Amino acid sequence: MQRGKFISVEGIEGVGKSTNIEVIVDCVEAAGYRVVTTREPGGTPLAEDIRELLVGHSDETIPEIAELLMVFAARSLNVNNVIIPALEAGQWVLCDRFTDSSRAYQGGGRGIPIETIDRLADWVHGGIWPDLTILLDAPVEIGMQRASKRSAPDRFEQERYDFFERVRACYLALAAREPQRFAVIDTTQSLAQVKAEVIALTHQLLGDI
Repeated sequence: MQRGKFISVEGIEGVGKSTNIEVIVDCVEAAGYRVVTTREPGGTPLAEDIRELLVGHSDETIPEIAELLMVFAARSLNVNNVIIPALEAGQWVLCDRFTDSSRAYQGGGRGIPIETIDRLADWVHGGIWPDLTILLDAPVEIGMQRASKRSAPDRFEQERYDFFERVRACYLALAAREPQRFAVIDTTQSLAQVKAEVIALTHQLLGDI
């Protein structure tokens, strides 16, 4: 059986990940493939419990390294219990965030060395990396304005602008370093333009099969 394809969708808050994930799912299903959608942190019952600890507000401070380890604990559950089984069954996997989020948020945002994050990635998921990573990009001010209209900010969303500037800069640096895997889409364009680019990228991946 042919291995399924793995797509991750990345970006700072408010860039439209949820909307565009739906677009990708529709494209892949229309081509006759089953799609498993998941998210990080999260994706399994235990990983979702970890997510609640990470994004929720608490009186106890979460040290940066503890945050990173919790993210990778949740990722280990998601990779082994959801992503690998789906790919091996020939299904496509669409993940809202993956290890590039750790590089951007805990690396770029928190200042943890990328080498430390990559060592954990190698340990937790080895050669399991997305076939395509779509980076939805927008200036921080625009992203945060959009995010503020959705709901009360979680623990990450309440960070300062300079945190998200570092996150965004790290994302763009990662995309420049791995252009064969990343595709960057400017989400300050119209929704129709963004959707058209997402569809084109998905069709391109479908055409590689």
